[in-house]
Amino acid sequence: MCGDDAAVIDYIRCVVAHAFGQRYDSPVPLALFVVGGAVVVLLSFVLVYRREVADVPETAQQDVIVPPRAGRAASAASVVVLTLLVLAGLLGTQDVPENILPTMFWLVLWVAVPLSVGVIGDWTGPANPFAAISRAAGTPGVRRLVLGRPEPLTWSPRSAWWFSAGVYALVVVGELVVNDVATLPRVTATALIAYALICAVGAIIVGPDAWTSRAEMFTVVLATWGRLGRWRFRAPGRRGFAGGLDVPFEASPGRVVGVLLLLVSVSFDGLLSTPQWSHLTAGLPAGWGPRTGGYDAFATLTFGALTLGTLAVFGGFAVGAGRAAGHRLGVVRALTGLLPSLLPIAYGYLLAHYLQYVLVNGQLLVPLLGDPVGSPSWPLRLPYPFDGAYEVHTGVMPTSVVWYVQIVVIVLAHIAAVVLAHRHLAISAPAPREARRSEWPWLVAMVGYTMLSLWLLAQPLVEQAPPPGTS
Repeated sequence: MCGDDAAVIDYIRCVVAHAFGQRYDSPVPLALFVVGGAVVVLLSFVLVYRREVADVPETAQQDVIVPPRAGRAASAASVVVLTLLVLAGLLGTQDVPENILPTMFWLVLWVAVPLSVGVIGDWTGPANPFAAISRAAGTPGVRRLVLGRPEPLTWSPRSAWWFSAGVYALVVVGELVVNDVATLPRVTATALIAYALICAVGAIIVGPDAWTSRAEMFTVVLATWGRLGRWRFRAPGRRGFAGGLDVPFEASPGRVVGVLLLLVSVSFDGLLSTPQWSHLTAGLPAGWGPRTGGYDAFATLTFGALTLGTLAVFGGFAVGAGRAAGHRLGVVRALTGLLPSLLPIAYGYLLAHYLQYVLVNGQLLVPLLGDPVGSPSWPLRLPYPFDGAYEVHTGVMPTSVVWYVQIVVIVLAHIAAVVLAHRHLAISAPAPREARRSEWPWLVAMVGYTMLSLWLLAQPLVEQAPPPGTS
């Protein structure tokens, strides 16, 4: 299905590494390409800089994710599907490309579903098995049996954001750092079982709504991406693209870090695809090379450092924007108001980086549907293309097309960010003069990140000069 060898390492290179097709040389120099993107963002700022923003009454809505609701049939179906996938991972072949679980989780759930909710809205409520498990376990009867009381225990809702952010970070490390282990069917299945048990216990202790609305990672992440989508599906906010961003994010550290991780994770993935990262890791001491414990530790620390650095940089510019408007705000509160302008950038980079990956590697599901466990004794044999003879068509989106799509997506996402930031700063400042003055620090951050994003996207595609000392 993915090359001639069905070994785990080939699957990881084909599916998890997000490799592009043939290398495409940019028709313009890389520097001109990066600067050109920044100029477009600057021009968008010029267009909105003097535009007045109508007074918008403060909304009473709070950043509480509406726990997904579903009928018994939909809830049961979602849990049955999860159970079948877990059984495939536990009992089926451990050759990763021949088992349906890794592709369903790491490609469909982890990448394709977030891309869809960013356009449609968070439609996943009835299909979320972990929310269904939380509802089933968090009943007064079960709580009385386990805790000896029907009422849930009290907890700090603000702290719950940290749990969902922490689980998200762990999955990112599994996807990008230790993917040779995390993508093994039995490992993925065991992790899903453990997480389902955690959701059940959490719902018993604090109640299903309290758990699902802030601590259940898939609910929180997909609802956050869904703020960009066209329809609300019971979520707060106005109908229309990015209508969910009218509802402010909660000014708590866990929530801010959780939203920033959506941006950091795709930037980190882009960093791992650059020749510069390969050169850096090649120079690590013996025992710290790729697929070693030392490399895993180094890459994980780099991900943590990138998260802290992103928080510090954007937080600093947000504080600077607040000071320019006459506000003396802390990092968390200053950055919270500008988080809506960062979410389109995160989604734009997610789409640009993973579009070809989904279109190409999503084809792996076709033969897997014919034999989801990779067993010669699988009773249901389907004809071509639902068999091992199917070959993935890597040219479904030529690399030259990907190149231009990425440019357009990234630049449009940053233009949307400039518009959203302009709206927030114009409303929050005491007067138009202070509002215009406060936009300059954030504009510097937007332009800088535009250039960094375009540079990261270009690295796997354009020809690089050899490192010093090589021929």
